[in-house]
Amino acid sequence: MDALIQFDQKLFLIINGLHSPFFDFLMYWFSDKYIWVPLYAFLLFLMFRENRNHFWLVLLMVALLVTLTDQISVKLFKDVFMRLRPCHEPALDGMVRTLYGQCGGKYGFVSSHATNTFGVAVFTGLVLAIRYKWIIPVMLAWAGLVSYSRIYLGVHYPGDVIGGALTGALTGYLVFLLFRMLKARLRRKDPAS
Repeated sequence: MDALIQFDQKLFLIINGLHSPFFDFLMYWFSDKYIWVPLYAFLLFLMFRENRNHFWLVLLMVALLVTLTDQISVKLFKDVFMRLRPCHEPALDGMVRTLYGQCGGKYGFVSSHATNTFGVAVFTGLVLAIRYKWIIPVMLAWAGLVSYSRIYLGVHYPGDVIGGALTGALTGYLVFLLFRMLKARLRRKDPAS
């Protein structure tokens, strides 16, 4: 386990050390949740077009997904493992570069950004994949960029991001299965929908 932690720290320092003014700007914005509001609105619009009669169910599932990914990442991981973020790690003092002095909460495993974005990517990708073949790779690339930005900005180790990505993807898939099951049940009750 120590070797894995050391590898994680070394890889973190390499990624965190790859700075330039252009990428500082870009990664800061990739990491900001409000910059993605137009994307979320676009995804909701596409899901509305595909699920007009059951859009309320889509909204319910999205709310469930966001609640689950956020709470799982904090309550089942951060509060249990209590792994310090690299920017709070005394052993890395003076080696971590953060932008604007931002570090976030004390613990970082797993990354909530990674958990949330991969959950959204998998769920929306699966809901929309039949009509929009391009959506899954695009959404996974988006989630990957947001997650990478967290390492670049000095607030997460690669292991935090990988753990969050796996947790989010699994949660997104399970919520999609629930959505599909409930939608099928609703269609059986009302074949006209």
